[in-house]
Amino acid sequence: MVQGRSLSSMTRRRFLQSSGAAMGAAALGSSFLAACAGTSSSSNNSLPDLAQWYHEYGETGTHEAVLRYAKTFTKANVNVNWVLGTADLYPNRLQTALLGTNPPDIFELQNVSLAQVKAGLVEPLDDLISPVQSDFLPASLAPYTVNGHVYAITMIGDPQFIYYRKSLFQAAGITQTPTTFDELITVAKKLTSGNRKGLYIGNDGGVVSLTYPLLWTTGDLISSDNKIIFNTDAVAAVYEKLYELNKSGGLLIGAPTDWTDPSAFEQGLAAMQWCGLWAMPGITKALGNDFDIFPLPPLNAQGKPATIAGGWGEAVSAKGKNVELAKEYVKSLWIDSVQTQIDWNVGYGFHVPPRKSIAAQTTKLASGPAATAVTILNQYGHSKPSLWDAAMDTALTGAVSNIVKNGGNALALLNQAADQCNTEIQQLLG
Repeated sequence: MVQGRSLSSMTRRRFLQSSGAAMGAAALGSSFLAACAGTSSSSNNSLPDLAQWYHEYGETGTHEAVLRYAKTFTKANVNVNWVLGTADLYPNRLQTALLGTNPPDIFELQNVSLAQVKAGLVEPLDDLISPVQSDFLPASLAPYTVNGHVYAITMIGDPQFIYYRKSLFQAAGITQTPTTFDELITVAKKLTSGNRKGLYIGNDGGVVSLTYPLLWTTGDLISSDNKIIFNTDAVAAVYEKLYELNKSGGLLIGAPTDWTDPSAFEQGLAAMQWCGLWAMPGITKALGNDFDIFPLPPLNAQGKPATIAGGWGEAVSAKGKNVELAKEYVKSLWIDSVQTQIDWNVGYGFHVPPRKSIAAQTTKLASGPAATAVTILNQYGHSKPSLWDAAMDTALTGAVSNIVKNGGNALALLNQAADQCNTEIQQLLG
């Protein structure tokens, strides 16, 4: 359902963040229709029709599962469109459809943009979620919350953390996992031997994978009054440590696959790897019990570990022909049905049900590293706010890349990125 599958990890994290720029997209065309694998749940002519869109998941059984879920809804013919394609195809096609005259009634996305709300494209779902909102992690709802209103129901949670080989720790005399970033650098160097490096965080040295988690160990992106707040001495210092890690000799660069795929870790190219919960079943198959996980450590005791509460949410078109019926269907899946939420999260891939009470009932997440992953998510999960868009992402990651690759002045680069982001915020709010 997530990284390393049909959509790139970075695309998923930027999903629909640039939708405001797509507001002038053309109407839906025949090339798009050819890219949808559509299947009706039923064909009862006496019932209204609902169109539901999913992007193309890579995990076996997911397509069959959503068709099965659709058939359980007896108040409408739910027509599932399984939108084929990689990279930006799904978000671009979805935005085009939402702007058209026949938008999907129900669709999934990774964040709701202010532009979509202003254009009246998405329906608020406060009435659905309010009775159980406290059962969701606030971080899991933040990407779908605009001006205090929730516009999508979270479907999955995808925390990320550092996997490590227990046997290699033992052989190197390492008795505890790192609790500060300096300790992480020390351990990565100590575990580097021959063709094996100590840590893998991506072939770009961690720019994509760690820009946000590192920031969250010591700060945040936007304040409650919509001001940029990441340009601090503490955030600059933690990015300087990422530069130090890149220069330490303990980091794997040039792996055959990127950080979203656990192959480098499974094959022994690195003793530790930053990756997500989705990789745990494959790692378990490859390494048995010879691994465990720990959260990304902060700069020092003043910070806290952090992870991204990644995932997908299901939304309803405000321009659909049967808005209330579409909301009822969304509620039946992602609010009411414990069985559906457990099945969707651990029946095919490996994810955390967003509702804490349901995650606690999921036996596959009840012990070992999987249980630790749930704890990491619950204690240290963060997400980008809905106001954060692609232009801001480009400004921040560009600054971090300059720090990591060139040793640029961290605070000066963050100040420059903050100015760009504040200008973008004013344009969005204006």
